[in-house]
Amino acid sequence: MNLFPALERAYTKESLSAREAQRMAEYIAWAPLIFQTARVMVKSGILQLIRESAEGLTAGEIAESSGYSIYAVKVLTEASLSAGIILVNKESSRFTISKTGWFLLTDEATRVNMDFNHSVNYRGMYHLEEALKEGRPAGLKSLGDWPTIYQGLSQLPPDAQRDWFAFDHFYSDHSFSSALKLIFSKKCSRIMDVGGNTGRFALKCTEYNPDVKVTVVDLPGQIEMMKRAISGSVGESRIEAFPADLLKSGSKLPQGEWDAIWMSQFLDCFSIEEIASILSKAKEVMGSKSTLYIMETFWDRQKYEPASLCLTMTSLYFTVMANGNSKMYHSDDFLSVIESVGLKVAAIHDGLGHGHSIMEVTL
Repeated sequence: MNLFPALERAYTKESLSAREAQRMAEYIAWAPLIFQTARVMVKSGILQLIRESAEGLTAGEIAESSGYSIYAVKVLTEASLSAGIILVNKESSRFTISKTGWFLLTDEATRVNMDFNHSVNYRGMYHLEEALKEGRPAGLKSLGDWPTIYQGLSQLPPDAQRDWFAFDHFYSDHSFSSALKLIFSKKCSRIMDVGGNTGRFALKCTEYNPDVKVTVVDLPGQIEMMKRAISGSVGESRIEAFPADLLKSGSKLPQGEWDAIWMSQFLDCFSIEEIASILSKAKEVMGSKSTLYIMETFWDRQKYEPASLCLTMTSLYFTVMANGNSKMYHSDDFLSVIESVGLKVAAIHDGLGHGHSIMEVTL
C-alpha cells in the first residue's frame, strides 16, 4: 500500500505504550459523550470565556458569566478536563484552555467538521452496522426519506443543509485558485463542470476568464439550486445548465468541443463501478485536446496524518448517510479505474488547498 511519509510513520508501527493504548481505547468508548461535551463547551461560549481570562476562571465564575448552573458547569468542566480540552490549577481551582481547546475554538476545519458531524451524521451513525451489511445509507432516514442524500439536498432540515454545504464548500473552495491556474494554463474557452453543485466553481471560472463558457451538469434538483445561487451574478449569462442523472441507463454527458471537463469532489460520491461508468461517458465526449481534471482528497496522499483521519472518517458518512457504496478513495483505486476505461493520467498535482490532488486525464 502506497502511503505518504507522515502516514507511513503513523500507520505502520505501534507508537503507544500499553497505558496510552488503554486510554485511547477508553477515549473511543466514550467518544460520543466527549464529542458532545466539546460541542457544548464551544457553542455555549464557556470555552471562549476561559480562553479570554488571563488567570483562568473558577467554576463559580463560569456559572456567573455563562448563565449555566454550577452543576452544569461542573459536569462540563470535569468532563473537559478528562477530554483534554481545558487544564486546571490545583491550588486555585482555576480553569485555563489547553492546546486542544484552542484548536476547537480557532481551527476552521475542526469547527466545520464538528458542525457537519452534529447536524448531518450524528443520529444516523447509529445505523452503521445496518448500512455496512445492506449496502445502503441506512442512517439517512434520520434526515428524510430519499434513496441517497443527493436527491434530498434541497429538502434537508435547515441546520443540516447549512452544515452540509459549509462542509462541502470549505474543502473545495480553498483549492479553487490553484485549480484555475492549472486549467487556464492552457487554451480554455469551454468547460463542463460535472457535479457542479451550487455553481461556485463555474462562477469562479467566469470571474477568472472573461470569455470562458461553462456548462454545469448535475441532478435536476441541484440544477434548480444552482440557478438560484448564480442568479444576478456577473457571469450568469456564460453558465449553462444540463440536468442529468448519470447513474440512469442511457444517460449521457453533453456533446461539445470541451477544452476541460471538471470533476471536483464528485467521483467520491460513487462506487468504483459507477465511477467507471461516469468516466466512460466522459471519454465519449472528449476530443484529442480535451483534458479531464479530477480533484479529490485522496487519503493516502496527505502531508499530515490528521487530514487522513478526517478523510477515512468521511468515508463512513458516505456509507451511512450519503449512498451506502462510496468513500474517500486511495489514489491507487482511481489510477486503476481510469486505466480500465482506456484513459491516461498525464499528471498528478498534490498539496492543493486542504489536501486536494488534481489528476490530469487525457485520451
